Parts: sequence; C-alpha cells; structure tokens
Amino acid sequence: MGEKALEGTKVLEYASSVSGPYCSKLLADLGAEVIKIERTGGGDEARRRGPFLNDIPNPERSGLFLYLNINKRGITLDPKTQTGRKIFLELLRWADILIEDKPPKEMEELGFTYENLKEVNPALIMTSITPFGQTGPYRDYKAYNLNLSHGAGAGYLTPGGSPNLEREPLKGGGLFDDYTAGLSAAVATLAAFYYREVSGIGQHIDASKQQSVMDYDRVELDMYPNTGVVRTRLKGKSLGGAMTRCKDGYVMPMALLGPQWDAFIDFLGNPDWGEKAESTGLTATLEPSEEFSRHLSEWMSSRTMEEVYHGAQAKRVPMAMVSSTADVMNSPQYKARGFFTEIEHPEAGRLKYPIAPYKFSETPSVVERPAPLLGQHNEEVFSRLLGYTRGDLVRMREAGII
Repeated sequence: MGEKALEGTKVLEYASSVSGPYCSKLLADLGAEVIKIERTGGGDEARRRGPFLNDIPNPERSGLFLYLNINKRGITLDPKTQTGRKIFLELLRWADILIEDKPPKEMEELGFTYENLKEVNPALIMTSITPFGQTGPYRDYKAYNLNLSHGAGAGYLTPGGSPNLEREPLKGGGLFDDYTAGLSAAVATLAAFYYREVSGIGQHIDASKQQSVMDYDRVELDMYPNTGVVRTRLKGKSLGGAMTRCKDGYVMPMALLGPQWDAFIDFLGNPDWGEKAESTGLTATLEPSEEFSRHLSEWMSSRTMEEVYHGAQAKRVPMAMVSSTADVMNSPQYKARGFFTEIEHPEAGRLKYPIAPYKFSETPSVVERPAPLLGQHNEEVFSRLLGYTRGDLVRMREAGII
C-alpha cells in the first residue's frame, strides 16, 4: 500500500458544525494530519445536534459529529485567554493550513487576521469559510442552512415539478448547502496548497457559503442576466424532474430532450396512448395530456422502482430512483464498492460510516481513527507536540484554558 496523497500535510481546524469540519475531513481522508480545536466547556456545536445513537442526546454520540470528524485528533482550547492565544500561535507555526469559520470581527478582535498570522507563519494557507465572505455589506451577518439556500436563490426552484407554483418555496434537503460550501473550500485549499508547493507562497482563501451554493445553480443563475428569464419550477413539461409513483416508491424521469422523449415512449412499449413531442432543435416542448398522465400512472404503479430504473437505463432514458436511506444502505452498487465501513468508537461503539466516494490506485484513503472524544488528544498535542508538562495541563484545565 502506498503512502497517502496528503501524507505529512498539517492542518489546524478552528471550526464547528458542518462546512469547516467537512472541509478538513476531506483533507484528513486524503491523509492530512488534522488537529481540531474545540471550545472549552461544550465543544463543537455539532455534538449537540442529532441524530443521536438510540435517540439519546449525548455529545459523544452525535451521528453528525462522528461522521464529520473521522481521522482527526481533537483538543480543547480557549484562544481568547492569553495562554490560549499563545498556544494557538504555537500550533499555527506547526500547521501548513488553517481552516476557520469564525465571524470576521471575532478573528479581528483575536488578532487572528491573515495579515497577522502570516507574520507568525509566512507560508500559511488560511481558509476562511463564512456565510457571505470577508467583504461586502453582509459580511458580518450570521446565517444558517435555511438562509443560505434562499439567499442564494436555490430554494426558489423547489419543489421541482410542483403542480402548484403558488406554494411556498422549500430549501434543499438536510444540510446540503453547508456540505457544498465545505467541498468548494476544500478544492480551493488543495489548489492553494499545490501552488505553495511549487512557489513557496501561502495565501488567504476567502470562501463564501452563499456563493458556493449559487455556483451549483449556475445554469439557472446565468439565465436572467443573459436572457431576462427568471427560471422557476418546472411544471409538467416533458416529465423534467417530476416524480412518478411506482409500486414500491418513486422514480424521476428526465426526458427533457426530443430524442430522450422518443426513447421514453419506446421504453413504455410504444403504446397507443403514447404522445409525440414537438421539438425545437433537441428540446422537447410536450405538455403531457391528462389522458397520457393517467395511463402513465397506471403503467408505473404496476412496476417496481428497480424494474423501471434498469429498464429505462437499457433504453438510454435518463431516470433516477428516489432512494431512501434504507435503499442506499442496501444498494448492491454501494456494497460492491465498499462505500460503507464499520468504525469502532470508544463511546458510540461500532457503527457503519460512508467513506470517501473515490478510490486511488496508488495513495488510498484510509480510516485511521474515529472522531475524537472531547479533549481526547489534549495531552498528546500539548505535551508531546508542544512540550507542556502534565502540571501545566492541570493548571490550564483549572483555569478554563483547555
């Protein structure tokens, strides 16, 4: 087995919840050595967010925290204290990369701006992930996943295919927008790290969560400035993204183009009730009739999702199964790729986790450690790495510094 892709890369994480921790998790999965700083007292706020093992709230059993912090070492530290600030800067000298998600004003008050920190570590790569970025009139605003989704215009398009265009818009499911921001920041961080390896020059990455969400809606976003058209929810045209009920769930056909619609009718068996799409170029402009929709519902309701999905694939018809978490866990595709693996945690026990969604032939991704307990690696980091004695640790713990 070869060494890991980011073997020897040192990352300091000063972040909580999803975006920042997910960014550093992606680097940890590639072999980077990540030290996670949690606040004294309660730690990362993700520890207090479910789902919890057996539905019993416990800061060491949050599924969200356990997933986001695999392969990291964890310490507690209050950089707002004089000693805590000194230790933070010592860790910064050790690090190649700092990932942080604090409000810009907070970092300024601590003296942790990039201009200040690069005086301590001139080659530092600092990735700052905030809701709206380090500049602009919104830079000091706080935001959650709901604000991000609607502020970026993504919620305006949901639910897609809704027959009722007057109903209120919805945000995307789960914490998708926060993960999107973490992924975008990780890509930028790796690019800066590669540049530093070539040039020796570090830099500051100003990552806006809102802009990362907008970037994923670039097609819809580009329509207005170039055509004057405000994209709204699709309504019945060409089955574009409209969920259709099957015997055991839902599928989502995406017959948006003329040839795709023709292939879809062929997949249905070219029934008498099939309808021909009128096309402008390749784009299908059919609005299915009530009779067609009724026949299609009857046809779909007599078949399973698997039957429809695999049959459509054979006919080159874009089709997706609307899978539940149970469907995903039991999918033969994910089982064949070993996407879920069991990890032993000292408090939560042995649980299944999704691992990296890619495979390297020479530098494989490896799970080396579970998410840390709160302050689990204080002695290892403060004593073995930085040289503090056990007596120092006792005094700092009593003072609330760690």
